[in-house]
Amino acid sequence: MRRSLLSFVSLLSFLSFACREPDHLPQASISVASALRTENNQGYARAIEPREFRFPEDHGPHPEFRTEWWYYTGNLSTREGRRFGFQLTFFRSAVAPTMPERSSQWATRQAYLAHFTITDVEGKRFRSFERWGRGALGLAGSQGEPFRVWLKDWSAEMGRLRASEDSIALDLTLQPGKPPVLQGERGLSRKSEEPGNASYYYSLTRMPASGTIRLGDERFEVSGLAWMDREWSTSSLGKDQVGWDWFALQLEDGRDLMLYQLRRKDGTADATSNGTLVGPRGESRHLSLSDFELEVVDRWESPRSGASYPAGWRLRIPSADLDLRIEPLLSDQELDVSFRYWEGAVQVEGSSRGRGYVEMTGYNDLSRRSE
Repeated sequence: MRRSLLSFVSLLSFLSFACREPDHLPQASISVASALRTENNQGYARAIEPREFRFPEDHGPHPEFRTEWWYYTGNLSTREGRRFGFQLTFFRSAVAPTMPERSSQWATRQAYLAHFTITDVEGKRFRSFERWGRGALGLAGSQGEPFRVWLKDWSAEMGRLRASEDSIALDLTLQPGKPPVLQGERGLSRKSEEPGNASYYYSLTRMPASGTIRLGDERFEVSGLAWMDREWSTSSLGKDQVGWDWFALQLEDGRDLMLYQLRRKDGTADATSNGTLVGPRGESRHLSLSDFELEVVDRWESPRSGASYPAGWRLRIPSADLDLRIEPLLSDQELDVSFRYWEGAVQVEGSSRGRGYVEMTGYNDLSRRSE
C-alpha cells in the first residue's frame, strides 16, 4: 500500500508554494484521510488497470501521475551486535497537471518532501528529520537512467543511500537482492472499490546493505537488509477509510512478507486490505484479507500527540504455516515532523524469526497535537 500516501497529505497543504518565490513553509494541518480522498484529479493519469512494468525505467519518475514515492527502510547491526533501524523516503507531488511557461527559474509544478530517521536500539534513541524542496534549480528532483532521487544532499541511487542532519548521518551501499515484486494485481494495488483509487506498486524486498551510521562523535560500521517500496498514483483512499497499518517483514527462513490493513471508521478492516508473501527465490503469492488474521496485543500512547498506537501484534497466515509475534524494537518511533505518524523497526518471533518495519497512520488526534 504503502505508507506513502501520508506524505502526500502535507504536500497538498503547499500546492501553491512550488510556483512562487521561496517563502516560509507553514505547518500542515489537514488529515491524512481527507487529503487522500481529494476529487481534484482532472488532468492526471490514474491507476485503472494493470500495466507492463519496465526496469530500470520505472525506478524513475512518472510525472503524469499526481504523486509518487521512493521508500527505503531497513534493519542494520554492527559486528558486535548493536542494532539500528533506518528510514529514508522521498515523495514527489505535482501541484498541477500542467503549468504555463514562466520566466522565473524557481517555477515548477513539482514539490518534493523527504523523511530521514534512525533508531538506535541500545541507546534507546529515535531521531526523525524532514526536508521540503521544489523541483527547480537542482534543489530536488528525480531521474530514471541512471536512477537518482534527491532533496539537497539527501539522495537515493540504485546502489547507494545518503543522508545527514545535525550530527546524525547514514551512508549505505545496497546490493540488488531479489528481483522486483509486483504488489496487488500484477502491480496494480487497489485501495478501495472506486475505480482509480489505486497505485502502481512494486517492492525490492531483500537488499543486502552495508555502510556507516554516525551518531554525534560515534561512527558505526553496519550491515543488514534494506527494503524499498515504490508507488505512483493520483488518488487512493475511499470515503470511509481513516488510516492503515503496513508491515514489511524479512524472515530468517528467506521469505519476505508485505501486508497492509486499511482501517474503516467503524474500526473494521477494509476488504481491499491485502499482502504478498515472497519466497526465498523471489517467487510471490498474493494474500487477500481472508488469508490472514492480525490481532493487536499491546498499545503505546505518545506523550507528544496523545495518539494510542498498537505496540505488538499476533499475525497468523494458516496457508503459509505462519504464526508470528511482532514487537517494536522501541515503543517510541513516532516521527515528530510537520505531521505525526509511527514508523519503526520491529522484531519477529514465533513460527519464524526475523526483522522488519511497521508504519501506522490515522491514530493521531490532531486536536491534541502539541506544537
